[in-house]
Amino acid sequence: MSESSQAIGARLNRKLVLAGMEALDPALAARFGDYCTLLVRWNARINLTAIRDEEGILSRHFVESIACARAVPAGIATLLDFGSGAGLPGIPIALCRPEIAITLAESQGKKAAFLREAVRTLGLSSTVHLGRAESLTARFDCVTLRAVDRMREAAHAAEGLVRPAGWLALMTTAGELDGLQAGLGTGLKWLDPVPLQGSDHGLLAVAQPRVSDPA
Repeated sequence: MSESSQAIGARLNRKLVLAGMEALDPALAARFGDYCTLLVRWNARINLTAIRDEEGILSRHFVESIACARAVPAGIATLLDFGSGAGLPGIPIALCRPEIAITLAESQGKKAAFLREAVRTLGLSSTVHLGRAESLTARFDCVTLRAVDRMREAAHAAEGLVRPAGWLALMTTAGELDGLQAGLGTGLKWLDPVPLQGSDHGLLAVAQPRVSDPA
């Protein structure tokens, strides 16, 4: 555990506290420091995220993703991060919720290579799926989706990967939520959205497939 990782983790913990959230254990915070360092280094070579500096990554990506990890319903055994990109929120969920088996689905080869390196560096047991998430045949207890292209179409595809008693978890904004819910139709039962600390307008919208009444 390097001193720089500890220092980055300490900065992350200060941001969590300022956002009204509980700080991470120092050892876990330092693992986020390792993740941040790796993300900054790879982002200089390939376009993983538009936010490229440490402060922005900690303030926006990590605080929001940790809030998501803590808000994901309890009792989940499997989770798919749909269009994982830089591993957000899948890798923070894997770090904060090690009891969950995480699959990181990413169709772009360079981004999938980053995800494999992050999984190796951080000592995670997560699986990286190189390919479109829609090609998966498994169904998951929870599917997360954050800031992907063509969000409405992706959300509809993600819904199809949720097992009957599972959860769809969308990291979105108040302005986008109504459109996403309307696009997904009436087959989902939505919980009240959870504001994501560290974000001005971010929300975690969680839904379960409706169960048809027996005839």
